[in-house]
Amino acid sequence: MNEALFPVAVFFAAIFTNNILLTNYLGMCSFLSVSKELETSAGLGIAVTFVMAITTALNWLVYRFILVPFSLEYLRFIVFIIVIAAFVQLIEMIIERYSEGLYFSLGIFLPLITVNCAILGASLFMVIREYDFITTFFFGLGSGLGWLLAILAMAGIRMRLKTAKIPKGLEGAGISLVIAGFMAMAFMGFSGMITI
Repeated sequence: MNEALFPVAVFFAAIFTNNILLTNYLGMCSFLSVSKELETSAGLGIAVTFVMAITTALNWLVYRFILVPFSLEYLRFIVFIIVIAAFVQLIEMIIERYSEGLYFSLGIFLPLITVNCAILGASLFMVIREYDFITTFFFGLGSGLGWLLAILAMAGIRMRLKTAKIPKGLEGAGISLVIAGFMAMAFMGFSGMITI
């Protein structure tokens, strides 16, 4: 593969073939709990995409220029979580200061992002796969967009199911898990097209 096109391939693979939510099952808790309405799902999905793209790049810088030179790689879990939490807190303070309307509309979404394991997972994958900075940013952005795509699809399906007749035993969490399984199988159909 052409070296210049590798970040683009990683970007599309992170959205479709290696969707962080539907192939690695990271971020399932907020995916299942928030995906009841399209508007709230879109809000959380956009916030996760933004935070994932930026914190994955920030964690790459911290890992390459602080942890590796000082042989502190074993601290990456703790340091990555601190970077994610600090970035989310900074964004929350900026939004509260300059846009109270947006701050109140996001509500619980901002704290939820801090504990979303998909964001930590993206940072750990970039270390394991030894991506460079540009590829890491595209991977983080693609993973966030893949997460957004999955939660929007789930919200759309769940909104349609509100008027459908569902067997009593499958109502609630049961049907949500079945839908998530079908969605994961559908995304497996992209396997082999682009791999990273």
